[in-house]
Amino acid sequence: MLTEDDPLLLRHIDARGVVTVTLNRPQAFNALSEGMLQALKTEFDALARDDAARVLVLAATGKAFCAGHDLREMRAKPSLDYYRDLFGRAAGVMTAIQRLPIPVIAKVHGVATAAGCQLVAACDLAVALRSARFAVSGVNLGLFCSAPAVPLSRNMGRKEAFEMLVTGEFISADEAQRRGLVNRVAEDPAALDAEVEHLATSIVAKPRIAVAMGKELFYRQLEAGVAAAYVDAGHTMACNMMEEAALEGIQAFNEKRPPAWAASR
Repeated sequence: MLTEDDPLLLRHIDARGVVTVTLNRPQAFNALSEGMLQALKTEFDALARDDAARVLVLAATGKAFCAGHDLREMRAKPSLDYYRDLFGRAAGVMTAIQRLPIPVIAKVHGVATAAGCQLVAACDLAVALRSARFAVSGVNLGLFCSAPAVPLSRNMGRKEAFEMLVTGEFISADEAQRRGLVNRVAEDPAALDAEVEHLATSIVAKPRIAVAMGKELFYRQLEAGVAAAYVDAGHTMACNMMEEAALEGIQAFNEKRPPAWAASR
């Protein structure tokens, strides 16, 4: 049984630079307490400076991926300033994921509800067990999930996202995949591991600089008009082309050989 002295997060990095960060509050369904939010922000800030990191897998222990905010903690401090600060810190965690120069894969089992569903939506990629379920259920308690609405509405169609937000109903992993919240669905834990590994292996096979530049541009252009997005994309591609990794990749293609990226990643 876990105690208060056990770490809120577990961390592992392999030789390829695949980092696995695991939420470790199983007794509380990995709720995003103040301590958990701070631990995540600290971890993400460190990863942003870690050139050895190539992919982040966000996983969880216990029966649930994440049940959202810690409601007991929230109810104990009923003040407007406290709630503004809390939701501001949660937003900082979500945006830190987007700012990371490496792709982030949510590895989901059990339920992901409210801010837990928001956490999945904030990740770049997501793989879920077929038995996983997703909901933004705050409305059932009289609290519209306004913050989760931000990434949720950017993952799926407006009407599909709004339906989840105003009904609070669960959707299955298959439905989450159909709606664009999840990339892949796995039948069992072994298959879940395999799907996450497949994505991670594919990503680390590419030059880190190309992935980092591409991720930054991907999110930046989403908030721009089409014309401005094309200008930004063209500039990003031109800068990318000046990187040794891209020059080597194109040269290797022309010479019909594998690129020699080992030294340029």
